[in-house]
Amino acid sequence: MSLTTHLDPAQVAAIGRELDAIRDEVLAERGASDAAYIRKVIKAQRLLETGGRAALFASLFPPAWLAGTALLSVSKILENMEIGHNVLHGQWDWMRDPEIHSTTWEWDNATPAADWKSSHNVMHHTWTNVVGKDRDVGYGVIRMSEDEQWRPHHLVQLPMTFLLSAFFQYGIAIYDAELERVWRKEKPVASAVQHLKGVWKKVRPQVAKDYLVWPLLTGPNMLTTMTANATANLARNVWSHTIIFCGHFPDGVTQFTEAQIEGESRGDWYLRQLLGSANIQGSDAFHLMTGNLSFQIEHHLFPDLPSNRYKEIAPRVQELCARYDLPYTTGPLGAQYASVLRRIGRLSLPTPIRETLAIEAIATAA
Repeated sequence: MSLTTHLDPAQVAAIGRELDAIRDEVLAERGASDAAYIRKVIKAQRLLETGGRAALFASLFPPAWLAGTALLSVSKILENMEIGHNVLHGQWDWMRDPEIHSTTWEWDNATPAADWKSSHNVMHHTWTNVVGKDRDVGYGVIRMSEDEQWRPHHLVQLPMTFLLSAFFQYGIAIYDAELERVWRKEKPVASAVQHLKGVWKKVRPQVAKDYLVWPLLTGPNMLTTMTANATANLARNVWSHTIIFCGHFPDGVTQFTEAQIEGESRGDWYLRQLLGSANIQGSDAFHLMTGNLSFQIEHHLFPDLPSNRYKEIAPRVQELCARYDLPYTTGPLGAQYASVLRRIGRLSLPTPIRETLAIEAIATAA
């Protein structure tokens, strides 16, 4: 990694120990206030959903439609980002509360919780930004790295990105079936079909709830309730897509080859998380709505720590980066998203596969 070649093995090991110490400190401190935090967020999310559903019983009137849609949108975002994603990481398992546990939680998302824990917690967080190993780099359809071979469909990947954004939860659910591997005859069709059956089993009641049951319950407001639910789902999809892409693909974020991580130590793994992630600046309310993934660097360093702790950890991580002359990528949402779109647009054009990283890896080994 060219950004870390100024570090010797002793310094890399020291970085690992410092970050381990931060993690151990938070693990030792977590307690009643953390438990109260997540319970408060869950209660607020459920009250928002209840208020939104109630308002839609009068959704023929535009103010009620707007209020119901806004409340439901915020509810769905909180449920996915701050609650579901973080509960499924096991961040709250230490509470031993069966209602807030990674083994029992099922979220309002097209991807079944068990599938998400496998593809996200295991694959993505183990192989963060390693091209060819981390399938979240482009989700199998978008070219996000110079180390990935250009294909003709990449010419339209910018509009494909906006389409993925609108249907993000369904895109993630389908992408776990690895259809591109089926197309290349690297995976049996039957395996993908079995996965898609599981997705449909999860999606069916979700779709019925938003587009049949709740609309019918509101009687003459059925159609306006249906549009409100669709708008809330769209808002949730676009928001989560935006936050996730801004945490992984803006300017300043590094990607890696498999050769570079061979023999990776604990300190090396931490460095990869630092270099392969980006934060987004904002208010406390903004951080809550991102599921604290606006502290994506801290989340990748410590994915199992309670999300409400990332804000207090961030200055310590930033100070460590300054002390060891390491980049700490952060910026406002607009700037981060603009850089992501520029990258997608640039990589939509045919370019040769970059060989620089592979050459650097060979030179370093030598």
